[in-house]
Amino acid sequence: MNELQLKYGCNPNQKPSRIFMEDGSDLPVQVLCGKPGYINFLDAFNGWQLVSELKKATGLPAVTSFKHVSPAGAAVGLPLTDTLAKIYWVADLGELSPLACANARARGADRMSSFGDFIALSDGCDADTAKLIKREVSDGVIAPGYTDEALEILKQKKKGNYNVIQIDPDYVPAPLERKQVYGITFEQGRNELDINDEFLSNVVTANKEIPANALMDMKIALITLKYTQSNSVCYVKDGQAIGIGAGQQSRVHCTRLAGNKADNWFLRQAPQVLNLPFLDTLGRAERDNAIDVYIGEEYMDVLADGAWENIFKEKPEVFTREAKRAWLDQLQDVTLGSDAFFPFPDNIERARKSGVKYIAQPGGSVRDDQVIACCDKYGMAMAFTGIRLFHH
Repeated sequence: MNELQLKYGCNPNQKPSRIFMEDGSDLPVQVLCGKPGYINFLDAFNGWQLVSELKKATGLPAVTSFKHVSPAGAAVGLPLTDTLAKIYWVADLGELSPLACANARARGADRMSSFGDFIALSDGCDADTAKLIKREVSDGVIAPGYTDEALEILKQKKKGNYNVIQIDPDYVPAPLERKQVYGITFEQGRNELDINDEFLSNVVTANKEIPANALMDMKIALITLKYTQSNSVCYVKDGQAIGIGAGQQSRVHCTRLAGNKADNWFLRQAPQVLNLPFLDTLGRAERDNAIDVYIGEEYMDVLADGAWENIFKEKPEVFTREAKRAWLDQLQDVTLGSDAFFPFPDNIERARKSGVKYIAQPGGSVRDDQVIACCDKYGMAMAFTGIRLFHH
């Protein structure tokens, strides 16, 4: 099949719409269930590239959660701690496959942003992963294959309308890519940059020590940024993105946005949050929303009389700013990646507050010396890659 007609483009008024192969060859995908749309395919194809590269770079199964052509999360298949299993709402499922662990991590770090996402899997979908996907709000999934059991589980989702795409893992795109804007065709070579150990070898700070796990986290951060709308930064810890700041015109705003997401990920692990007495009837999405408000500055929206009774069995204590700061001070050894240079040391100052110790960025600012000095002040290790990773 050379082309696939779509219901509409980005918006319902943008018709006709299709995906097709200009060279007359067959599409490298099959739709096994549902009817994916224009944005679904944008998310699917970007997500597939991301997880394929993560798998190549780490040797581990990888999953990403995409929304509006940027990742909400990305992770590799490392085992879950009991605490992570609880905050990702998978503690009731017992031991999970590596791919299912990657899925729980990728969709769990920023669950509100992953709500209604498109999922990409580096490996064939197994039953464990399909069961996780089935019970969450998601638009679809792309993978190189599905077990019979996994496909049957996924076909039950959305009354048989869940989007399930299978992609040929051996497909290699043309080296030149094109797109049109305002009737004008743009052409460029594909970004085939290989993010490997050598790419991260130029450590410019006084601290030269980057352990193997931090090196892996650097690769995860930069590969994630390679498929994130610029400007973008990404915080990573223990094999998963914990905060992604995408599409901001100011880099420090990216750093703050992603840092706040990383902080929220860690605050969700605090005893005050883990032990919130939710009503048994409250669903996972409603609990996520309540937690987000509870750990933020508008906490009275869920603690005020007349409000908390609809969420909790009993009124929780306020999670004070001082208590939150004390908990966040325990977050350590976080990795930060940036798709372009940090122009001022304010980015480093903000990153430090979210436990950042390792940084990978292109370098090239006229104030590189100030940024390096700020890293040295806090004992951070920073690698200059020399190449930016803009994505539009």
